[in-house]
Amino acid sequence: MKNVRDAGDRLRRAALPALGAATAATGAWLIAADLIGHPDPVFAPSAALIVLGEARGRRLRQTTELVIGVAAGVLVAELVVQALGTGAVSLFTVLLLTIAPMLAAGAGSTLIVQAAVSALYLVVVAAPQGNLIPYRFADALIGGAVAIVASQLAAARRPLAPLVTEARQTYADLADLLDDLHGALHDCDEDAAHAVLDRAHLLDEQVERLNDAALAAGETLQLHVRRRRRLKQVRNVEATAHQLDHVAGNIEVLARYAATLTRLHTCTPDDLGRAVKALAGAVRSAGDSLATDLTGGDDAGRHASQADTDALEAVRIAAKLLEDETPPPVTMMVGQIRTTAVDLLRGVGGDDPLTRVDEAIGWS
Repeated sequence: MKNVRDAGDRLRRAALPALGAATAATGAWLIAADLIGHPDPVFAPSAALIVLGEARGRRLRQTTELVIGVAAGVLVAELVVQALGTGAVSLFTVLLLTIAPMLAAGAGSTLIVQAAVSALYLVVVAAPQGNLIPYRFADALIGGAVAIVASQLAAARRPLAPLVTEARQTYADLADLLDDLHGALHDCDEDAAHAVLDRAHLLDEQVERLNDAALAAGETLQLHVRRRRRLKQVRNVEATAHQLDHVAGNIEVLARYAATLTRLHTCTPDDLGRAVKALAGAVRSAGDSLATDLTGGDDAGRHASQADTDALEAVRIAAKLLEDETPPPVTMMVGQIRTTAVDLLRGVGGDDPLTRVDEAIGWS
């Protein structure tokens, strides 16, 4: 039953994107076939689907570059087939000239595969028959242009929705990792600690996705005069993402010290686990504050205050460990909890978080 419910939830979430993709692909076909009169414009809907599949979360400039890249790949394939005809040599040349530049440009694996399949189709199934007019190149441009318009129209209704989703996911990933780190310390489980450390290596990628989502949202708002007043909120997210990058780095170091502590089979003080748990709560509250502010909720300040309270509590708990003789990894983790709290509160805002954190740890 749970699997059925999960499948139903996924279907509901995918319904609108699927409808948008089908509409865009059909529109691209109609424009190329009926409005412009291109023969067999299969590359128009194909390019629309490729671009829509890769454009989510990208800025307009990046999406435009993607369209040009797809169309250029089709043009190269068309020219190679015109020059060499069909056959193994043409197939090898087209695939090489399609895949190599995309790899060099850092394109994703999905895009590379889709572009290669399009080139393969052009060589094997729909090779041009002596026609020097680059219909397929134009069709790819049409499909890409339709995809850009469709993606912008979809974003225009709720321009901040993708950013809110990315923000919630980023903070949730950070907090979940801290919770799992607490569990590894509590059980003195070296394998679990190393698993947390492996995940921590990927945190910077998550923060980078948040930053990309903020840039994309800002670009979308620039195109809508009535909603430009919300640009300030997006700029705040960009500043927060900068601080969150430091937080992610601090958590990675914290996970490294925890792995060392469990490897030495040193008994973890209860206060250290409590401090990590409180820090996880601070991260969750900071994420709630950011997401609530973006959605226009009234309790963003309450979540920010809770983040402040939890972060300072984490520092106070950790500071107790400095009163007794503690193993060096524990001492290092206390310092890292302090640094994480400072960077987190700088992202949340408020008055002089460095001074307040130092007062909480007893350094005033």
